[in-house]
Order: sequence, then C-alpha cells, then structure tokens
Amino acid sequence: MTAVPEPDAPIETSYKFPARLLTVAEYQQLGEIEVGYTELQEGHVLLSPSPVPDHNTAMFELGFQLRGQVPAQFEVILDIDVDLELDEPDQPGFSRQPDLVIADRAGRVRVRAEGGMLRASEVLIAVEIVSPGSKRTDYVIKRGEYADAGIPHYWILDLDEPVSLVDCHLAEGFGYQDAGGVTGTFETTVPFPLRVELDKLF
Repeated sequence: MTAVPEPDAPIETSYKFPARLLTVAEYQQLGEIEVGYTELQEGHVLLSPSPVPDHNTAMFELGFQLRGQVPAQFEVILDIDVDLELDEPDQPGFSRQPDLVIADRAGRVRVRAEGGMLRASEVLIAVEIVSPGSKRTDYVIKRGEYADAGIPHYWILDLDEPVSLVDCHLAEGFGYQDAGGVTGTFETTVPFPLRVELDKLF
C-alpha cells in the first residue's frame, strides 16, 4: 500500500541540480530529468510539469498539418531542445524547448553527426503552445528571447476557446511584430505558404 502525502508536504525529487550557472553544453550533459522537462535560462535550470493531453494532441496535430506543406529543405520537429546562441559557449547559456519548430533539415543532420543541440540559427519558425502556467513565459519572456536569438518567426498557439494563433515575425530593429491573434483558419505566405485549421487541433 502506498502512503498518500499530506496536502502541504513538499514535493520531493531525488534529482539534484548543480549549484551554479550552466553553459549549454553542461546543461545538455544533465540528460533526462525524472519529472517534467527542463529549459535553461541564463544558466539557470528551469523545471516545468509535463504537458496535459490537450497540449500534446494539439502539438501532434499541428505537426501533422504542417508536415506536407513544408519545402524539402525544411522539416517539422516536435518538442526539441534549441540552443538560443545568446552568449559565448563558455558562458551561462539559454536553451529552450519549443513545442514545435520548422528547421533547416541540415540542422538535424549536423546534430546526428556532431552531437550538441539544434541551433537557433537553424530554426525558421518556433511554436509554443500556451499552458496554464506558461502564459507570461510564452507571450513575454520567450518572445523576447526568440527575437534576440534571431529566429525569424514565432507562433504562439493558445488553446483557450476559441483556439488562436499569434504569428510574430522579426522586424529589423523592432523585435517581433504581429497583427494579433487569428482564429478559425490561419494562413500565411511568409516564409512560404502555410495553412493551419486551428479548430481541428484537438
């Protein structure tokens, strides 16, 4: 019989993070964490809970819708660590885990051959699906980081009804610009023609 923890009991984990700021390479050496998933923000390891089923279903369906529309040079990759390349390799770094990226196919080939992570310079579109605890992170913090990293397009997908997508694109000298959330069907011609049926994501 398993004992049920007291309501106010602290959540315990046997995993211990290093008590110092990490480079991206040091962060990658941590490997898989036993609960949730992690990201690296200016050398600090951030722990997030695992996504809920609606989130994962929407991520998979979005990838499925986009896969056949992407030119051969690019590919859709789900849930992947990206080195934002915001500092020198020997300095505390930034690694984010977008829910989906459209990236240059050569990036995955490079990772297979050399190791390391996909790089921001290899990512054309980064997509984050908003979770109850990630709204500010996705709309503000990651928006700033992805713009600083030079990722040309950042989509913020919000599953609250009605499902909406904010298409952010880099405007030289101004960071990301957007025209607000789109519902129903999202269509764009930049960076190439793409169409997403938002109401069919989950």
